Amino acid sequence: MEILDPLKDMREYIQWLEKNNILIKVNDELSPILEIPAFLRKVMYSKGPAVLFEKIKGFENWKIAGNLFPNLDLIKSTLSVNNLEEIGNRMIEPITSPIPFGLLDKVKALGEVSKLSSYFPKKTSKAAFTENIIDGKDNPLEKIPFFKTWPNDGGRYATYPMVITMDQDKKIINMGVYRMMIIDGNKAVIHWQIHKRGALMHMKAIESSKEEIPIAVAIGSDPGTMLASVSPVPYPIDKSLFAGIIRGKGIELYELDNGIMVPSNAEIILEGRVLTNKLVEEGPFGDHWGYYDKPIEKYPLFIVDKAYIRNDPIYFGSVVGLPPLEDAVLGKAIERMFKPIMQVLLPEIIEINYPVEGVFQGMLIVSIKKRYPGQAKKVMSALWGIGQSSLTKIIIVVDNDVDPHDLGKVIWSISCNVNPERDVLILSNSHSDALDPSNLYPSFGSKLGIDATRKMPEENWGKPWPKIVEEDEEILRKIEPLVNNYLKKVQNNPNYY
Repeated sequence: MEILDPLKDMREYIQWLEKNNILIKVNDELSPILEIPAFLRKVMYSKGPAVLFEKIKGFENWKIAGNLFPNLDLIKSTLSVNNLEEIGNRMIEPITSPIPFGLLDKVKALGEVSKLSSYFPKKTSKAAFTENIIDGKDNPLEKIPFFKTWPNDGGRYATYPMVITMDQDKKIINMGVYRMMIIDGNKAVIHWQIHKRGALMHMKAIESSKEEIPIAVAIGSDPGTMLASVSPVPYPIDKSLFAGIIRGKGIELYELDNGIMVPSNAEIILEGRVLTNKLVEEGPFGDHWGYYDKPIEKYPLFIVDKAYIRNDPIYFGSVVGLPPLEDAVLGKAIERMFKPIMQVLLPEIIEINYPVEGVFQGMLIVSIKKRYPGQAKKVMSALWGIGQSSLTKIIIVVDNDVDPHDLGKVIWSISCNVNPERDVLILSNSHSDALDPSNLYPSFGSKLGIDATRKMPEENWGKPWPKIVEEDEEILRKIEPLVNNYLKKVQNNPNYY
């Protein structure tokens, strides 16, 4: 299933999925209001394949794609990598490679720089989405099959909109997936939380006394670009560049009339502006924590001036709720991509695990190669101070010989190695994920750190830690084949359970 060149758009991706029998086509007419989201959730909970709905109630000539990221192996095949850590390594190779002193080393380093330049975006004057242009006055949002995902949602939502803003001073492009509630035919609310890059652009615009921010919303693109848009890339790294790093080749950008650069391979583009001083209520929305979220704070109003839609359009909609759904797979992909970057910042990190049931921001388990007392708390503090991990509510640190993905061993480490009085750290009155239902106030709560590592004497009131039991290797070599032979006899018995 290897792909040599990046898939050019979502349509080619869907064709590739069908060719490899990872797609089901639904010919029954279903509505984007509750019915299609419910169908997708059933498929996702069953660990099923991607889905293409071919008859959409109320939307003639439209198709809807869903569950395009059903598992990590598929994402790796799509991006032509053996493991997703390769993508993180592409970002850090230029600064972690040995300094080239010899001529051959310098030639090799020049090749690495040249490879990096191949990730840069390129501008194009052509885009298929210009096939149909609808003026904002003609209510384009009523013509697109946005989902109502849960019965008590506040309305229809764009659930995977790539919201694109541009830093007008530095010309840095941001693409972030922020849910978008449809108000009417040309207005929506963009839920960019205070910690997100979109909210940063909003704050800068207010500080500069700007009444409007030009923005665009892209829906449907190639898998690498869609994955880049949901990745927590810290500012000021350009998101269009990161899309090229994920794909292994730069994306093509098309400039809209309002100056925003958008992926030329998008299915739908909404061009418009955010009114900086016009904040409106948003929600409720059944989010990935498994609860209805109804924000106390208000969010910015998006006015659609123009919509661009390809012929025979395909809408991409994701659904969230109690894990594990598609967003859990995306979260695990991000975990793998960003692991090498975390290891550069904190070299003692061996492995990380954001359990899918921890809804990504809820819990992180990290194993470290411990060298000195207090190192586990140092790692917690560092993670709470950088990027997306700063929003993680609970961090558990274990020793390097404990696999963070083996939850049984993690529970064993907590049970054996933790003295709550000594090893539990509570950080009160801290910033938190805006969607966390346990927050005291919007984006404000507390954090928990658990040091489940074995303690050094300095951490254990001067007492040495007991030795873990280990097999005698010579005895084990003798006993193991005998045990296997006896087990085979029992297991071949038809009455063996």
